[in-house]
Amino acid sequence: MTQTFSLPLHIPILDKGFVELQDVMGNDNAIVAAARVSYLGESKGEDQDKKLIDYLMRHEHTSPFEMVQFKLRVKCPLFIARQWQRHRTWHYMSVNEVSRRYTSEEIDFYIPETWRTQHQSSKQCSDGVVEAALQEKLTQQLLQHVEQAMNLYQNLVDQGVAREQARMVLPQNMYTTFIANVNAHNLLHFLKLRLDIHAQYEIRIYAEAIYQHFVKLALPWTAEAAEKYLFKQPVESELC
Repeated sequence: MTQTFSLPLHIPILDKGFVELQDVMGNDNAIVAAARVSYLGESKGEDQDKKLIDYLMRHEHTSPFEMVQFKLRVKCPLFIARQWQRHRTWHYMSVNEVSRRYTSEEIDFYIPETWRTQHQSSKQCSDGVVEAALQEKLTQQLLQHVEQAMNLYQNLVDQGVAREQARMVLPQNMYTTFIANVNAHNLLHFLKLRLDIHAQYEIRIYAEAIYQHFVKLALPWTAEAAEKYLFKQPVESELC
């Protein structure tokens, strides 16, 4: 199966972020071809080819999925980028990120729409929202903190301090931008973890956008098989 679409595909995320598909190499047919080359086989038509992808996913034959490459450009809060890039499967890919050693331009900050409460039994998850009376107050406190941090940063730079040192005063809700290449197998593993309901909301909606707008478009047979055998629950996008 071949899909025709225009690149780049740009999806806004959060208040100032985005995820963008800049390029994709391969499709479901490339996965089928990689699997059948083992015994010098060829396409047997859409029905049989789709069944082969289903078989590969069901039995965890992963190497054919590595034949497809996605090139993504991402703008996300710094704390989400660090979660993202901790995935070891991304360490084998090419990742280039904006460096505040080189530029002071386009510094943006993530301001959440809703403040969440800490989960009572989980050390890492949120559960529910902070009472309504506090929401605006907390937002104003964050905005004040961001303004103070930016004022300090600019003051340091204006006094001749190197950007590589001055950047240390900038908070973790600062946006960063990176470009990464990842193959379909490693991308699906990332999505399996970050589409889970226990994943942090901010990274989960990036994963949903990648899956709904990029993977399902470029690899419809693979996406269907992943929903059957790889993901723990149906994927319902908050963006669609």
